[in-house]
Amino acid sequence: MTNEPGQSHDLKKAIKLRHAVALYVSSVLGSGVLVLPGLAAQIAGPASLVAWAVLAVASYPFAFTFASLSSRRPESGGIYGFAKESFGFPTAVVSGWLFAFWYISGVPAATLIAASYLAYAFPMSKFAIFLVAGIILCLAFVINYRGIVFSNRIQLAVIAVIIALLLAAVLFSVGSMKAGNFVPFAPNGLLAIGTAGALIFWSYLGYENVSNVAEEFEDPQRDFQRSILLSVILISGLYLAVAVVTIGTLAYKAGGSVAPFAAIFSNVLGSYGRDGTAILAIVIIFATVNAYTAGMSRVVLAVARDHGLPKWLDHVDKNSGTPTRSLMLLFGSSILALTLYYFFQVDLQTALLIPSGAAILIYIIGSAAGIRLLVDRGWQRIFPWISLILSIVLLPFVGIAALGSILAGLAALAYVRYRNRLGRSPASEARGRRG
Repeated sequence: MTNEPGQSHDLKKAIKLRHAVALYVSSVLGSGVLVLPGLAAQIAGPASLVAWAVLAVASYPFAFTFASLSSRRPESGGIYGFAKESFGFPTAVVSGWLFAFWYISGVPAATLIAASYLAYAFPMSKFAIFLVAGIILCLAFVINYRGIVFSNRIQLAVIAVIIALLLAAVLFSVGSMKAGNFVPFAPNGLLAIGTAGALIFWSYLGYENVSNVAEEFEDPQRDFQRSILLSVILISGLYLAVAVVTIGTLAYKAGGSVAPFAAIFSNVLGSYGRDGTAILAIVIIFATVNAYTAGMSRVVLAVARDHGLPKWLDHVDKNSGTPTRSLMLLFGSSILALTLYYFFQVDLQTALLIPSGAAILIYIIGSAAGIRLLVDRGWQRIFPWISLILSIVLLPFVGIAALGSILAGLAALAYVRYRNRLGRSPASEARGRRG
């Protein structure tokens, strides 16, 4: 990349294998582990474990597809870069804008989950809940503003705490589990397993996020495949363990459909468990927001480099190696979204479905790119097809909440057309330089 003096600088190559695993775990093992084991059990009963198991296996094709594409051509932007190579600039810009919409609408929803857990332990007003959510956003912004090296160190420490707390929740609950709680196995029928699976899909979003910082890997060809294998095993194991104890202890029926950990820890440790749950939620959500803030800011930077967003955003701070202006855009927009959620009284389910539409559309684009670009992977070429089919099947379940994502995509196309009319597309500028 050629940088204009005083405007943009190279991103630092500072991500090692351990950092990659931490980014994967924090990107995927986020808000879903706090709420979805209980919600899925409400829908399908113990049979929801089938959905968890199927998606645990199916998550590897997603991870493999995005990791293979990233190791093949490591650059910031992840799916944005793959889409540009496969389908051209307009489709790539659509994916970039969808990423931004996903972050702006989804991160506030995730922080509200953490704040709601805190309110479970320490009663708070609605305003206080939203204030806590805003503070989490601010903290992630400040840490990422300091640079990827500082962010990596924080992320490693946070992930160690998360894994320890999740294992503690499982171990504390084993003695309270009863075999009779798994009968009847499918009280709401087999179709309910599919509905639960569509909801659980939210838990496995995040494998694409690490691709957004591929340019900052020290050895992407070696570390991408190693890190996804370790991450898929660790994440799937924790999800399944938490789902089993949520059902085995009937936590999802004891006021735990939204906060199953609160019920689990409260049953075992009383008020100490309740307070510990609040801390667990804050730590997990912070790790997720921190990871996504790093990844999504690189997408915005990549799109701005190609003039798919205002050129002002194409800036990397020379000292921290951080795309500071992209961070400011995402932070300001997400605070605005959080404010709108407050005044329009958007419920949590809707707040989660809105970004889900963008996420699934991005997975469709990324999987289709994988089909075109990974033709030399032998039998492993089937993985992008699995990812594409699963994404298409799940998209209709988002419903009317997908409207925001569709509008974001149309706005992206309108912006590309506007830039082309001004003669500022990458192709037209390349012709100008040759002239």
